Amino acid sequence: MEFALSEEQGELASTVRGLLEKRADSAAVRASSVSESGHDETLWATLCEQIGVAALGVPEEYDGVGATFFETAVVLEELGRSLAPSPLLATTVATQALLAGGNEDAKARLLPRIAAGEIATITLGNAPVLDGDRASIVLAVFGDELVEVVDSQATWTESMDQSIRLARLDLTAATTVPLGDGQAAARRAELVGAASVAALAVGLSDRALAMTLAYVKERVQFGRPIGSFQAIKHRLADVFAQTELARSASWAASYALADDATDPAEADFLTRTAASYAVEAAQLAASECVQLHGGIAITWEHDAHLVFKRAHALGQLFGAPHRHRAAVEL
Repeated sequence: MEFALSEEQGELASTVRGLLEKRADSAAVRASSVSESGHDETLWATLCEQIGVAALGVPEEYDGVGATFFETAVVLEELGRSLAPSPLLATTVATQALLAGGNEDAKARLLPRIAAGEIATITLGNAPVLDGDRASIVLAVFGDELVEVVDSQATWTESMDQSIRLARLDLTAATTVPLGDGQAAARRAELVGAASVAALAVGLSDRALAMTLAYVKERVQFGRPIGSFQAIKHRLADVFAQTELARSASWAASYALADDATDPAEADFLTRTAASYAVEAAQLAASECVQLHGGIAITWEHDAHLVFKRAHALGQLFGAPHRHRAAVEL
């Protein structure tokens, strides 16, 4: 395993980052988070049509790019850095669940739609569903069966991080279409969800560290930039070290999930390790970002609160860090 991006992966990251820097600044992120759709629909269309982010993990025979999950994780890391609300997380998890458990007819019918940019999601229980109120393709696991849910009633659910869209689904009047193996789909969805959260958390840690570094170089106390004080250096060095450890763990998990030859037990271990490391690194980076910015960080106008909310929201989506560690210990 080589802990470095290939030339193509590096170009993918650079392209996505450049687009997000132009189209997902602070004002755009705030506006899209509270919009009716919960995301910038024009930006999502651009990401899908010009870069193919939704098609990356879809095989070529289903009109996809035919890349691996690792390439999608590269994009997710950039989205985590930008804080841009996006349906890519939900769509990625649903795509991977369908690939793992769906029958051939289901894949041939649904995957080309996902590759073209339709939003997809999956529900695995009674918890709120990512993008449940804006997804045109809704999957569910009922017992041992993977199904498509048609005509469900979705109700938006308020969350601490407005840039992560959640909804509750009422399946009372819905109809279902059998698609395949629910157990295989659920296992893949849980692992890919945790690895995707890890990638988002690594990007978020980078964002928080960059914001804080820029501030401590400018903020002057006692005639010196506060970044020159040894205590500040030590704290930011800890954040940097934790971020790099988290990135290594995240890449290891993404590589494992991208390789069909990886032992399932090893993939589970690496994914849970990555989710635990990365989410806690993001929470540390967010905490230091708030504390080292001082009073300005708790104002609505500053982006520090967006970083703080995202860091803690990520820890709730596919398992808190302590739960991943407990599962590994077992």
